Amino acid sequence: MTHPMHRAGHVAVIGRPNVGKSTLVNALVGAKVSIVSPRPQTTRHRLLGIATFPEGQLLLVDTPGIHREQKRAMNRLMNRAARGALEGVDAALLVVRAGQWDDEDTLAYDALKDAALPVILVVNQVDRVSDKSALLPYLAKVSEGRDFAGVHPISALKRSGLEALVKSVLAQLPEQPALYGEDEITDKSQRFLAGELVREQLMRQLGEELPYATTVEIERFVEEPSPKGVLLRIGAVIWVEREGQKLIVIGKGGERLREIGTKSRLQMERLFGSKVFLETWVRVREGWSDDEAALRAFGYND
Repeated sequence: MTHPMHRAGHVAVIGRPNVGKSTLVNALVGAKVSIVSPRPQTTRHRLLGIATFPEGQLLLVDTPGIHREQKRAMNRLMNRAARGALEGVDAALLVVRAGQWDDEDTLAYDALKDAALPVILVVNQVDRVSDKSALLPYLAKVSEGRDFAGVHPISALKRSGLEALVKSVLAQLPEQPALYGEDEITDKSQRFLAGELVREQLMRQLGEELPYATTVEIERFVEEPSPKGVLLRIGAVIWVEREGQKLIVIGKGGERLREIGTKSRLQMERLFGSKVFLETWVRVREGWSDDEAALRAFGYND
C-alpha cells in the first residue's frame, strides 16, 4: 500500500575515492549491488541502487570517486561519469571520511554546488574515530561556509545512523509513487554484476600488485534448468595489459586464478540465488586502460 506522503527520486552519491560510497549504497539497498575493496577507485561505473522503504524510494546513483589525477583515459572517463551522475537527480549525498577533508573533498563539493542541488553531508566511518569529542568541532568546521541540507555522521559498515539519513534524504525528494518494484535492487543486469564480482576479487587479491591494470568481460552467460532450479553457466575473461601481469593473475600452478574464481562464484551464488558454473581465462590487450575505444568495448562509458 502506498504511504500517504510517499516520496521517490534520484540521489547522486558523490565523494572522493575510498570514502565508502559503495558500502553506503549496499547498506541502504540491503543487498550487494556495488563492489567494494580497500583500494581507491574500485567503482568504475555509474550504477543505480534501489532502496525501498514504506515511506519512499531512493534511487541511489553510485559513482566513481571524483579525483584530480587524470593521467589515463580510464581516470578521465571515471571523472566524467561521476560528474554526469548529477544530471537529472533530485538531491545528492556528499560522502566524506570522518575527521578528514582534503582538496578532493572540496573538488566534489564544488561540483555539487555548481549543479545547484540540495546536498546532504554524510560523514562516514565515525566508528573509527576514537576521540568522539573531536567530532563536533570537525562537523562545525566542514559545515562552515558550505550550504548543506543536512549533516549526518554514520557508519555504513555497521549500519548506524542510516535511519535518520534516509528520513533526511526523503524530505528532499518529490512526492510521487515508487518508480521501481519493491523487489528490484538495481538497474544493472546479472551479466554486468557477474563481471563486477570477478573484478572485486581481482582488486581484493591483487590490489597491491595490479591495482588498475585489470578488467573483466563476461563472454558467456547462459541460464539452464537444473533439478534444483536454475544453473548459470558463466564465462569470464580477465583482461590485463602485459604478459607479466597475466602470470601474476594466474599465479603459481594456476592457484591464484582458481581462488579468484572460487570466491567470485560463491558471491554470485549468494547474490543470484542460483547455482553457478564459472570458467575464467586471462588474456592480454596492451594499453587498454588508456584507450577510449577499448574502454567502450569493455562496457565503460561516461
